[in-house]
Amino acid sequence: MDTKYIKIRGANEHNLKNISVDIPRGELVVLTGLSGSGKSSLAFDTIYAEGQRRYMESMSSYARMFLGQMEKPDVESIEGLSPAISIDQKSTNRNPRSTVGTVTEIYDHLRLLYARIGIPHCPCCGKEIHRQSIDQMVDRVLTLPEKTKFMILAPVVKGKKGRHEKVLESAKKSGYVRAIIDGNMYELSEEITLEKNIKHSIDIVIDRLSVKENIEKRLTDSLEAALNLGGGYATIDVIDGEPMKFSQNFACPDCGISIDEVEPRTFSFNNPFGACPDCAGLGYTMEFDEDLMIPDKSLSINQGAIIVLGWQSSNDKKSFSNAMLRALAEKFNFSLDTPFEDYPKEIHDILIYGTTEQVDVAYTGQRGSGVYPVIFEGLIKNMEKRYRETFSQSAKEEYEQYMRIAPCKSCGGRRLKKEALAVTLGGKNIYDATDVSITDFRNFIDSLELTKMQEAIGALILKEIRARVTFLIDVGLDYLSLTRATGTL
Repeated sequence: MDTKYIKIRGANEHNLKNISVDIPRGELVVLTGLSGSGKSSLAFDTIYAEGQRRYMESMSSYARMFLGQMEKPDVESIEGLSPAISIDQKSTNRNPRSTVGTVTEIYDHLRLLYARIGIPHCPCCGKEIHRQSIDQMVDRVLTLPEKTKFMILAPVVKGKKGRHEKVLESAKKSGYVRAIIDGNMYELSEEITLEKNIKHSIDIVIDRLSVKENIEKRLTDSLEAALNLGGGYATIDVIDGEPMKFSQNFACPDCGISIDEVEPRTFSFNNPFGACPDCAGLGYTMEFDEDLMIPDKSLSINQGAIIVLGWQSSNDKKSFSNAMLRALAEKFNFSLDTPFEDYPKEIHDILIYGTTEQVDVAYTGQRGSGVYPVIFEGLIKNMEKRYRETFSQSAKEEYEQYMRIAPCKSCGGRRLKKEALAVTLGGKNIYDATDVSITDFRNFIDSLELTKMQEAIGALILKEIRARVTFLIDVGLDYLSLTRATGTL
């Protein structure tokens, strides 16, 4: 028997019409053609099915009892066939949260790496933030040149409006003598009157020192007092020098923003601790689309231009939506008979996005007549509110016909909270590091410049990451990114 070919004669399975073909053995063979042309019928339902059937028939009758019977495919004969296996080309994971990074566990190791050696930054101003012990603060102050004069300050008010009389009185009762208010020194014993409607910054002077031997004890005590009074913050105001700002927390001394302890879950978009609160870690949201709500803008509102649920009856004289639109037309001087596309931008924006001006709506309903002062929120916000508040599944499905998927406005499609995205390694946050090809990601990992301490902490984690990345590259998946959803593969 010729074993160079798999010889198929008279295949009629499904949509095959008496197909006869010789397929080379030991070769990579591609079956290609239009959808429905019979590729799968030939490969899976004929060749694979017959190969499996013959293999099972070679087993003992006892083994076949547990495997069941396989029907012979509709084919006259197949020669040169060996036992066969098949692999379906399909995604095994349809979870929208699953990515290349999560299924390969590279992202899990990367979360651990960022949690251990990543550098937190303020999500507002971008400055590095550190949590320091009092000993570290003391050591840093003592690096100043000998005889350098400085003041230890407790920041108690940072850019807040008000007279702050209670703050100043409390500091005075605690025994403190001086305060720096808006850059000027004041004696707390004098009468201090601040403008109520102006933002002020107040630092209480805890101590005044100069760098010399044997000041560690006093410096430590004064720093502790400043941190207690300043809510974990302290400032060293160096005379004729740059101030030093300290924090016991992961907090920005300038913005006053604190972040929680950085943990692996901080970088997980599958965990509420790290996921963007607006999109719940999906990276996208459902938004009402003006073009779906008003598909034919050549129509006027009275002709039914607005088709979305709740406004479909806007041409019904008795509906509140019609009364609302009539009031808007009267208030802003436009006609409901004008084609929607002909409205000027100002009127268009009022209808779609709302107005802050009060509109008096005359409405007669089941409970009687009246004029109701209303702030019109716009079609989109009105629909968002309806969608959010309804408990009817059918109503939700109706609303969703007028919605589209859009990148989350809060996280920009990056899935994580801004605090997580403010932690960097090698100058990149965890999303930017992974939203590149796997080849570029490996280059990023290999080019990291780490301190000796960071190397010691991250060595084993980096080893695991490199091993997995190398495997993906070796099997030809270097073009993928770790952020790619597995459902798109």
